[in-house]
Amino acid sequence: MSFAIINDLTTNVDWSEINQATLDTLFMLGFAVLFSTLIGIPVGLILFLSSKGRLLQNKWVYNILSFIINVLRSVPFIILLIVMIPTTTMLVGTSLGAKGTIPPLVVGAFPFFARLVENALKEIDDGIFHMAESCGASTWQIVWHILLPEIMPSLIASITVTAIALVSYTAMAGTVGGGGLGDLAIRYGYQRFQTDVMLITVVLMVVMVQLIQVVGDFLVRILRK
Repeated sequence: MSFAIINDLTTNVDWSEINQATLDTLFMLGFAVLFSTLIGIPVGLILFLSSKGRLLQNKWVYNILSFIINVLRSVPFIILLIVMIPTTTMLVGTSLGAKGTIPPLVVGAFPFFARLVENALKEIDDGIFHMAESCGASTWQIVWHILLPEIMPSLIASITVTAIALVSYTAMAGTVGGGGLGDLAIRYGYQRFQTDVMLITVVLMVVMVQLIQVVGDFLVRILRK
């Protein structure tokens, strides 16, 4: 009886399309988180190390990099998707579908993640740096053996926050043919007024966000122990 009711409520839902859209969203999310992390950690480290009073203090490097990060963070993602169409096409061969959404996702997310990394590094006690320098540790040794281990729980928390933000970005990418659940929600849920399709996509994205948060919180608890 319950299955019959579900079928009646989801008459417009093509589950094969839902499955493919979910896989496309996970594909976009996975690569966007990976590249945002790989770019954001070094950028956050450079911002921190080149700031006033730090190991590699350099006003010009910090100001220029900080300005670029602020500019990228201030551009609405929907505008970034459109502006980056030529660049995206050059990089991956298309600006459509899941593949064509990854470059703008990375550019939209890594500045945000880099700031989170910088803020996490600022929370470290300055006494640790003085102790490491007095022991003759090089900058690389301080980064690898002190900074990164110290911020690891915060780093995982920052990756979790970034991943959740990227879920909403992937949905937004559907407005310009980006693929995934957002594209399905717009093409069927909005343009064809198929409320059941819209509801299914929303539920799946809520579940996705909840799973990311649960896994992120679990890893943070383990690392803090």
